[in-house]
Amino acid sequence: MVKEARTNGLDVTIDQYPYTASSTNLGIRLPDWAFAGGNDSLKSRLNTPLTRVQIKKEMLAQLAGYKFKNYSYAVVANYPSDTSMNGKNISEINILMGRKRNTKEEAETIMDMVEKGGAQMIYNSMNEDDVKNIMKYPFSMFGADAGVPVPRKGMPHPRGYGTNARVLGKYVRDEKVITMEDAIRRMTSLAAQKFGLTDRGLLLPNYAADIVIFSESEVNDMATFLKPHAYSKGFKYVIVNGELVLEQEKHLGIKSGKALYGPAYLTD
Repeated sequence: MVKEARTNGLDVTIDQYPYTASSTNLGIRLPDWAFAGGNDSLKSRLNTPLTRVQIKKEMLAQLAGYKFKNYSYAVVANYPSDTSMNGKNISEINILMGRKRNTKEEAETIMDMVEKGGAQMIYNSMNEDDVKNIMKYPFSMFGADAGVPVPRKGMPHPRGYGTNARVLGKYVRDEKVITMEDAIRRMTSLAAQKFGLTDRGLLLPNYAADIVIFSESEVNDMATFLKPHAYSKGFKYVIVNGELVLEQEKHLGIKSGKALYGPAYLTD
């Protein structure tokens, strides 16, 4: 579809993050309407037998739509109500709770956990071959799809710390899915061109001096789903708007960055 659109003259691109798992809360396994009105309304619905039956019915329909046999693909990153469950999948937790090994019981376990405050989850729902195939497409860019994480707070997706390093280390150097030159193009000039940033993304006169110097042999992502607050390795110098902000993997305290807006940005 993307290739066809480009053939027809449309400037269509795609972006991806280089992970086979997503990370968000446990509540998304329940239908959206269950949360209408806030937590008090949710708890009321979960404690109303007929409504709970309907919620479970829609949960199992969603599971079948994903073509998963059970909820073992859903792994707990952080469950504040019982942190001993961290690192275990829903199928395992269901058994630990003394329930039978079937999806109906697993759905009950999920609803109980959501009622107790929910959990930050890791969903192993993507395929490594798909990640590589998408990455090979020349008009695919890399994006973290993450906000700015607060160090040591919460359990964010490791993409917030490791996206670019993971591409450069795992997929370029180690697995040779794409070349180093192409990876850098898609992290810099292609992204700048797509968003209409006319003075970024290339090393040219009168362009902003945004420069990253890294070691091709050392660059690696260190963040994991269970230990996401870990900075990547191998980045020696980072220059932002002409000022050195990172030297030998240490931030110098200089904050020379600024928000960037493309031509579609409107002011009041």
